[in-house]
Amino acid sequence: MVQVERETVSAPAGAPAVPRGRIRPLGQMSRSLVSKFVLLLLVFIAVPIILYAEFRQADSDKRTLLLQSVRSQGRLIAESLRPLLKREGTSTLPGLNEAIKPFATPPAGIKVLYRPVGETGLDSFFFVASEPPVPAATLEAERDRLMERGVLGKLSQSCQGQLSMALRYRKSSGEEELLTSITPITTEAGCWAIITTHTAREMLGTAIDQPYWKTIEVRVAAVIYLAMAIFTIGLFFSIWRGLMRFRELAHGIGAGQGGDGGFAAQNQVPELASVAEEFDRMTLALRDSADSIRRAAEDNAHAFKTPIAIMRQSLEPIKRLVPDDNPRGRRALDVIEESVDRLDHLVSSARRLDQATAELLDPPRQDVDLSRLFARMLDAYAGSIASRGVHLESDLDPDITIRAGEDLIETVVENVIDNAIEVAPRGTAITVALKRMSGVAVLAVCDRGPGVAPEDLDRIFERYVSLRGARNGDAPEEPAEAAAKDAAEETDREPDGRIGPHLGIGLWIVRRNLQAIGGNIRAENRPGGGLAVVMGLPLAHPDKARHPKRR
Repeated sequence: MVQVERETVSAPAGAPAVPRGRIRPLGQMSRSLVSKFVLLLLVFIAVPIILYAEFRQADSDKRTLLLQSVRSQGRLIAESLRPLLKREGTSTLPGLNEAIKPFATPPAGIKVLYRPVGETGLDSFFFVASEPPVPAATLEAERDRLMERGVLGKLSQSCQGQLSMALRYRKSSGEEELLTSITPITTEAGCWAIITTHTAREMLGTAIDQPYWKTIEVRVAAVIYLAMAIFTIGLFFSIWRGLMRFRELAHGIGAGQGGDGGFAAQNQVPELASVAEEFDRMTLALRDSADSIRRAAEDNAHAFKTPIAIMRQSLEPIKRLVPDDNPRGRRALDVIEESVDRLDHLVSSARRLDQATAELLDPPRQDVDLSRLFARMLDAYAGSIASRGVHLESDLDPDITIRAGEDLIETVVENVIDNAIEVAPRGTAITVALKRMSGVAVLAVCDRGPGVAPEDLDRIFERYVSLRGARNGDAPEEPAEAAAKDAAEETDREPDGRIGPHLGIGLWIVRRNLQAIGGNIRAENRPGGGLAVVMGLPLAHPDKARHPKRR
């Protein structure tokens, strides 16, 4: 058993992920549901702030006009009572309630404070009249409130002018009342203060003596606005959740975990029913195309293999007829035999390409015990590895299951291990590791060969790219050049052990197969020389993978 270098199997670079595409252009971002949701949130935040400021200013103007009106009313009442208070003095106290009663027209009320001449303290003020009548305890509490607010302090200094105020308090009956103005009158008997009051109902809708947000109209508007915002945000969330469920459904069907039926049968969003039907038609078309490609690959391979086999068999009697002393004839036979072999290899490669295309369109989906499959394949490679003078070191986690097809995974492993065996120097080790990391299976195959130039690490997975010549000092072939060039100088090991031309499609097929099942692959040079090929494959049951079986 061996521990593979940390950088070889580290996540997240080795974790499988479906390619996400590039960052969206600004135009696409502006049309996305998320950007519209963010814009809606900004509107919901900005609109109440702007409206609150405007309405508060309007309420302030309304409050100013209303206070001016009630204060003017209070001043007129005081001026009407002034002659009576100056003429009668304290003799008016017993009948003062009746005297002010004509001036107290509902919902306005009048209260009279009096401080005898010669008195200076704040406690020297006391209520002498009230219309409508108010209990003495309430009047005492109101006087204390006036003292706390500094109103009586101002009266005690001059007892003249008019004090503008808006003092809110709650009466014993539970009803709120506003003291709107105090008009002082100085007579020989002392200082009189005529207080006008209004019920809070009269001032309904204004923020007199309280923050504007405490008004009834603001609270009702806030409740309505909040309900509308919650409903709208909930609607957006419902749409987003429906799309995410549809996405999960698509992922499950693509991963072979969709259960019975297709999109239309499992879709729960009525508005997406027509979309689900179209997706079902597209999925069916892809599967039919994949089946057609597979059948065509098999039929074409069979059609070509038969005449190739006949040509190879027909060469044997011709070889016996051409004498050894006829060099031109022998050379022609060698060229024909080599061409037949190359044609056979090309037919096999074309079949593999078609199969890779079919697997990408409709990959097989079944639970595959990757740990057992990989161990069995390594046992099969034991003789081939030993014949090359290379030894194998492995470290495999047990019970790793993925969703794929055994043939697909075998193709992947065979190509990667064959490459490692071919480039590994004699006496070195090929290291393989299979690990469960962050909900994915990470498979690493490492060798001590010549490695790959850093700029070519991604190119080795492209179609028709072969770097075998580059390892020997030649320039790497471009895809178009490799496809058209005579490939007789390059070799690749066939499944039956024969040596044939190498076309640079093995690692390309590996990447295509892994992408078909939601995995990925990368290559990196190892410290000290050699190449590490790291593959990430999605686990069949990622939730169970978090709690592997204990042994």
